[in-house]
Amino acid sequence: MNGGLLVAGTTSDAGKSVVTAGICRWLVRQGVKVAPFKAQNMSLNSFVTQEGAEIGRAQAMQAQACRIEPTALMNPVLLKPGGEQSSQVVLLGRPVGELSARGYHGGRQQRLLGTVLDCLAELRGTYDAVICEGAGSPAEINLRRTDIVNMGIARNARLPVLVVGDIDRGGVFASFFGTVALLSPEDQELIAGFLVNKFRGDVSLLEPGLEMLQGLTGRRTYGVLPFRHGLGIDEEDGLRVSLRGTVRESAVSPPVGEDVLRVAVCAIPLMSNFTDVDALAAEPGVVVRFVDRPEELADADLVVVPGTRGTVRALAWLRERGLADALVRRAAAHKPVLGICGGFQILGEHIEDEVESRAGAVDGLGVLPVRVRFAREKTLTRPVGEALGERVEGYEIHHGVASVEGGRAFLDGCRVGQTWGTHWHGSLESDGFRRAFLREVAAAAGRRFVPAPDTSFAALREEQLDRLGDLIEQHADTDALWRLIESGAPQGLPFIPPGAPA
Repeated sequence: MNGGLLVAGTTSDAGKSVVTAGICRWLVRQGVKVAPFKAQNMSLNSFVTQEGAEIGRAQAMQAQACRIEPTALMNPVLLKPGGEQSSQVVLLGRPVGELSARGYHGGRQQRLLGTVLDCLAELRGTYDAVICEGAGSPAEINLRRTDIVNMGIARNARLPVLVVGDIDRGGVFASFFGTVALLSPEDQELIAGFLVNKFRGDVSLLEPGLEMLQGLTGRRTYGVLPFRHGLGIDEEDGLRVSLRGTVRESAVSPPVGEDVLRVAVCAIPLMSNFTDVDALAAEPGVVVRFVDRPEELADADLVVVPGTRGTVRALAWLRERGLADALVRRAAAHKPVLGICGGFQILGEHIEDEVESRAGAVDGLGVLPVRVRFAREKTLTRPVGEALGERVEGYEIHHGVASVEGGRAFLDGCRVGQTWGTHWHGSLESDGFRRAFLREVAAAAGRRFVPAPDTSFAALREEQLDRLGDLIEQHADTDALWRLIESGAPQGLPFIPPGAPA
């Protein structure tokens, strides 16, 4: 078997990432050797593979769904926004420069097609099936000429395309029809059918519309997935607590002790790897919310300053909003603050940046004895260490090089009073360390909070991935889906009038 499929979407956030992960988990449970692939990803949430390559966290999550280690082949092009119109281009896990959107789509993107196809071919030569994820919508006709992630990759690799639509947004039938109608006949030929996502209610009420859609397009619907809360794990760009909860505040299981613990995460600009707080939200009795006003820190037991792709810009934003002064007051009062990566740099005394912002010398908040200099070479590592008497694993993704000049050692950073700073992402996923850290926070905050003794973040992640696999197994036509993956690009499907040339 040398199967493949491209999961496209009518829009961004239609559910492509979770559907791809669900198909991967369903396949691996059938004994299929499967891998994920996304030619080009735009995200501030990234991960470091064992070989030291940076890829999108969504592809790392999908690799976990496949029960394999992620590699750079699975996401050869990663774009990390650094402002409104420019992004850092990460190629095969390493940054190769900054480009404007016009510069990227104006020529660089198309030159990457050969690299992307080589990576896909290598995966297809190694695995029984490769489930590819598209980006945005395949009907973005203004970008079709240079497309390497949707119909561009599908046509070159002869992949069948499954289009996912979010019915919870409304207008899903028009979105499905319009997506196909805007494609050229050559691209239309590859659209096998549709998958409805996030449906609430009685499926029988939807069936007449699905029959009409097939009559209009000649393409069937492969399943209707019901709406399920809390399935947006490792989002590419949404702001949410992934394992539990919504944009503003996480859902909370009852605490083990007498109190809950309140965590406020500063929603700084270009926030990256905010998935770091997912492990906190997974703890019973821990409330996680994202905040952007100083008064929202008042009742917080712990404030987290997360990573960012724009440290100097985020620092200025904190000052403009009054959050910087609030953080300094918290630190002076020995109320817990945790800075991660860019947040760690912000809490330091001095920043020298001629790389990311090119702002030169900038004063930090001065609550940690740390001086940071931005290097052109990016640090990409998977460190292992010990803190609070517990083993800790993490990953580092940063240009800033920190010189720690005091305080108590804490991972690669330091601690002063109840202010903590480290470059390590993912450290809170280490269960023993997370519990020890939360005990320290609770004691400092005067809370009778007790971490649950048996919460396993890895087990919760596996449970979520199995839920995604269950959705596909129980609500998609898996026999038809299997035939589609196995047989390759569909042939002979009727065309509907195209709206744009190839």
